[in-house]
Amino acid sequence: MGEGDILKITVYDHPDLATTERVSGDGTIKFPFIGNVKVGGKSISNISKEITSFLADGYIVDPYVTVFVEEFKSRKAIILGQVYKPGVYVLSESTTFLELISKAGGLTKDTGDNAIIKRKSFDSGEEKVISIDLKRLIEKGDTSLDVVLMDSDNIFISKAGVFYITGEVEKPDAYKHELGVTVIKAVTMAGGFTDKASPKKTKIIRKIGKEEKVMEKVKMDEPVFPNDVIVVPESFF
Repeated sequence: MGEGDILKITVYDHPDLATTERVSGDGTIKFPFIGNVKVGGKSISNISKEITSFLADGYIVDPYVTVFVEEFKSRKAIILGQVYKPGVYVLSESTTFLELISKAGGLTKDTGDNAIIKRKSFDSGEEKVISIDLKRLIEKGDTSLDVVLMDSDNIFISKAGVFYITGEVEKPDAYKHELGVTVIKAVTMAGGFTDKASPKKTKIIRKIGKEEKVMEKVKMDEPVFPNDVIVVPESFF
């Protein structure tokens, strides 16, 4: 819980103790008999146990306390990268990864295959990194990857790499790189070879560090890397 959250608390068989309170800036709420109760940074179950313990200490025999969150205001997450409306969003009680993407306007056409969630533990202060395979989640429907987001999560949606194909293909251009792309698949994406093409002389220009490597007469099943330039020369015979 945090500042601005609204809690509704009831005690079984004691309607006079029912209260609805907004968490103050110092992380407290007011409760009958008890006064200020520190709830900031605590879970619903811990708040319930704490109030139960207070009431059982000389006020009510075997109290049964329920705590319900009427409105979340403090839980927020940041989403950046390849979404149409990046920014800070308020999280409801169980906002999932896909629900937040929907709030952020959806994924752009340049989205890569992965997303990263950086999550800080409030207990240890350590940062945990959660990697989400967007293809498995969205295309294959693996909902086990649709995690529930937590307060202060930082989500980054990666941009896809691109490769370039030029020369004697029908549609020379830059294309989104996907895992498993080969030269022949890249040529297919570019509309196929033209009548003038010399497929056996196809080459790849690949940047390795600060240097460019030219791979001559590559095979059609040669893997294509992001930023590769595929050159299909013209046949002179």
